[in-house]
Amino acid sequence: MAYERVKQPKLSDVIMTQLESMILEGTLKPGQKLPPERELAKQFEVSRPSLREAVQKLVAKGLLFSRQGGGTYVAEAVGESFSDPLIELFAAHPEAQYDLLEFRHALEGVSAYYAAIRSTEADRENLRRKYEWLQQCHERKEFEREVAADVDFHLAIAEAAHNMVLLHTMRSLFSLLQKNIFGNLSQIYPKTDYRKQIHNQHAILLDAICRGNPEEARRAAHTHLAYVEEVLLEFGKEKTRLLRAMRRSELS
Repeated sequence: MAYERVKQPKLSDVIMTQLESMILEGTLKPGQKLPPERELAKQFEVSRPSLREAVQKLVAKGLLFSRQGGGTYVAEAVGESFSDPLIELFAAHPEAQYDLLEFRHALEGVSAYYAAIRSTEADRENLRRKYEWLQQCHERKEFEREVAADVDFHLAIAEAAHNMVLLHTMRSLFSLLQKNIFGNLSQIYPKTDYRKQIHNQHAILLDAICRGNPEEARRAAHTHLAYVEEVLLEFGKEKTRLLRAMRRSELS
């Protein structure tokens, strides 16, 4: 009987696979700078030439890029499945925000569910930090920071779900999600009661995940997004009434 020779994997390929796994699981994020070559080689316990070869292969794949004298970074394009023209197209059509909210119902409900089941103590601590920063931005009324903190909080939940496809789908939506949240908060911002309710919902969602209750976490995510949709619809009706009143006054 003939046996195939067992080939020893090349060390640079092993390192490359490890780095790819770190990108997939979200340990290395888009735009993140890798540690210096000497430090990274020490962490992997490999020679610098082998590490350098692995990095070059990932650069060729478009997963990493190097800056002359500035280090090596994870490509920003990793996970960006939505192009800028499509983002602008969504932004130009108000009805698209409701489609996005509907999509977020599916995506974030699942994220919250699995985050409650799979999150580690490190994940939960990260979520608490993200929530505390969101709360600080809210209290200081730093609007743009609050939008960014809101997005980060929801992405941290996706990270805690430990599902690589789910995480990168959420990340691919980052720009669109940020525009959506900015648009939502810009309408809700003047209404203190609405914004307070939304922040309370974030707290309930965080608590359900940290207590490890998946059904409560999923329900909290759906309740939060349903409330945002309800408020936005009410704002839309109010805007229509104001425009109608203005037209009538111009004709009288």
